[in-house]
Amino acid sequence: MINRYAPKDMAALFSDVHRFDTMLEVEILAAEGLAELGVLPANEVAQLRLRRPVVDAAFVAEVDEREAVTNHDTAAFVDVVQSRIGMPEGAWVHYGLTSSDVVDTALCVTLTRAMDIVIDEATKFRDALSVRARESIDWPITGRTHGMHAEPTTYGAKFALFALQVERDLVRARAARTGIAVGKLSGAVGTFSNIDPAVEAYVCARLGLSPVPATQVIARDRHAEVLYACAALGTTMEQFALEVRHLARTEVGEAQEPFAAGQKGSSAMPHKRNPILSERLCGLARVLRGYLATGLENVALWHERDISHSSVERIVLPDALQLCVYMLRKATSLASGLVLFPQRALENLEVTSLGLVYSQSVLLALVESGLARDEAYRIVQSAARRSVEEGRAFRRVVEEDPAVTLDEAALDRVFDAQRMVAHRGRFTDALNW
Repeated sequence: MINRYAPKDMAALFSDVHRFDTMLEVEILAAEGLAELGVLPANEVAQLRLRRPVVDAAFVAEVDEREAVTNHDTAAFVDVVQSRIGMPEGAWVHYGLTSSDVVDTALCVTLTRAMDIVIDEATKFRDALSVRARESIDWPITGRTHGMHAEPTTYGAKFALFALQVERDLVRARAARTGIAVGKLSGAVGTFSNIDPAVEAYVCARLGLSPVPATQVIARDRHAEVLYACAALGTTMEQFALEVRHLARTEVGEAQEPFAAGQKGSSAMPHKRNPILSERLCGLARVLRGYLATGLENVALWHERDISHSSVERIVLPDALQLCVYMLRKATSLASGLVLFPQRALENLEVTSLGLVYSQSVLLALVESGLARDEAYRIVQSAARRSVEEGRAFRRVVEEDPAVTLDEAALDRVFDAQRMVAHRGRFTDALNW
């Protein structure tokens, strides 16, 4: 991931230092598990932890140098570890294991920790949306379908629906976290031919993982589920950001991204306050969905394994998780700092729309007065057309229509935005986490 979109804590989690350090812990735990079974000499295995090499930039460089000879990164890693620990104790490193035992289990440790961060950040995003929902649940705004004025809703209803969607994403993310918190140390094709299943249980228990049946590799539908959780969150953030972009348009003017002191909206036009963060979130969501597609491609492997997934995962898993956390933090900031213009929203609702958002209410009132629905529909449709063509308030046109027999009190009730959003509390009542 390029530095621009790589949060430092997530970048560290996917660094070579962290990767090799986690692999080393798997190796030592496996040897300790074998020693507990009496397969390896306990006194020599104890030296592995006492002489555990420090994994730093120099260690990584040494593995890279060795890989130039072995053309196998895990073999190079084992060679360097054994060399630094020394013999005879170093001989017990990687005893009875195949590369995927170490690499896959270590990767699952990292992905589990990464998902913990994703879940934490998604929770913050959900909660920020919830705060804004409760704050603005009583503020009317024009609801739009097909991009056209429809009927009144409220700002708070919009925020609440986004928060509820994030909550569903959290359910998916927690499931993905459970699905990836697994390990395997079952040998070349997963049959425990050279290692006891008790070793797998020992290592997984100490890493916070669950042992699972596997071929030579852990099934990749688990990794695809992680990518789906990230892509789903990205799509929710995109939906929220797209709404902000639409409401921020000059002719709408119902919301605006926070604008910091000294910020410039355009290099050429000083008046501009462009929704750049929302646009960035919309663009990056496409990248997350692309990573999901490659993750799904990785599920089908030849027989007990091939390595067609490996090169892909080195890119998409770190990038997707870093990008997801970056986006979540930005989306939370956007939700918390979004500037709302309820007075402009009210003007758009009552004036810009000419009051046409009340057309269904007029229709129903006419039906209640005794007209057939189709007849009432034609009367309202004609009045709406005249309102637009003449640029006059819809209520005035309706009042002048001899076919409309509604009195003033009935019309007041019909053209009342508060009546139409009287049940708005149902949105915030649903925010019950």
